[in-house]
Amino acid sequence: MADERYPLKRCEDCDVREECACRGAAQLSCYVVEKLFESFGETGIDTPDEVGTPVPSRGRVLEALYCFMDVLFPGRMHTELEVDASTESFVQERLARGYRLLGREIARALPFRWTGAYARVKGEAAPDEKVRETAEVLANQFLAQLPKIRELLVADVQAAYYGDPAAHTYAEIMLSYPGLQAITVQRIAHVLYDLDVPLIPRIMSEWAHTTTGIDIHPGAEIGHSFFIDHGTGVVIGETCEIGDNVKLYQGVTLGALSFPLDEEGNPIKDIKRHPTLEENVVVYAGATILGGETVIGRGSVIGSNVWLGKSVPPGSTVTQGNVEVKVRRNSKEE
Repeated sequence: MADERYPLKRCEDCDVREECACRGAAQLSCYVVEKLFESFGETGIDTPDEVGTPVPSRGRVLEALYCFMDVLFPGRMHTELEVDASTESFVQERLARGYRLLGREIARALPFRWTGAYARVKGEAAPDEKVRETAEVLANQFLAQLPKIRELLVADVQAAYYGDPAAHTYAEIMLSYPGLQAITVQRIAHVLYDLDVPLIPRIMSEWAHTTTGIDIHPGAEIGHSFFIDHGTGVVIGETCEIGDNVKLYQGVTLGALSFPLDEEGNPIKDIKRHPTLEENVVVYAGATILGGETVIGRGSVIGSNVWLGKSVPPGSTVTQGNVEVKVRRNSKEE
């Protein structure tokens, strides 16, 4: 390594030369930086194309998320509520902090409406000359939806309690159930998604995915009294529509059959790709339901490990056929 030379334009010790005379770590550092900068500025890629421009802070977005989780479930989700503390004061403080954080990060995210890769492909988005004002309006609109989110989440907690014999208290569900945590984050992120806030909804939902193992896209439309039992490995796609009183078990996938392409070979994004589950549907562990035209009729039951790419009428039970289970006794020799 010490005898190698890397072709560089400059380094700290050599000023401007065609070949770096440095050796060791300094020489390698020059080489790596030079090679990295060759890719910075490539067209069509958000990050290199816009090096140095503001993007939302993952840390501050998640801190805002924690604040709103505290507002929705005081003392149950993230921050402990001290004994004898005023719940109203706690909620007001967390709400104010979350609002400040969210407004700032929305302002940093908004330019991706017209500078992001998809926006450039569509060529429709015009720059907003009043980003801060728009961010404040969007933050206000989000806050106005928190009572509705709370109403939905209360019904989700009740659905978990009545849907799981192992649940003994509501507090147990709020404090420990990964399904409720994932749904809480999705309902928060979904409001921002509907407000066309870039980046932030996915930062939130992918944090929940990482934390719980449950992947719910913020674009999914989910009715009230939704329950995910156990939850590990559940995937719910962007254009899913889920009715009221739906219950999913672990390992369920509500996904897309394929990705149609436009004339230039780019994925067509603004179409329904994921299934619809009407009200009172139960989907058992490991089932896979695919396709934007697939509708699971109200009151249907989808059995474990079913692979389904077509609609079923209301009141159906779908099970996997032609499966043979063999049982044999082991001999003492075996």
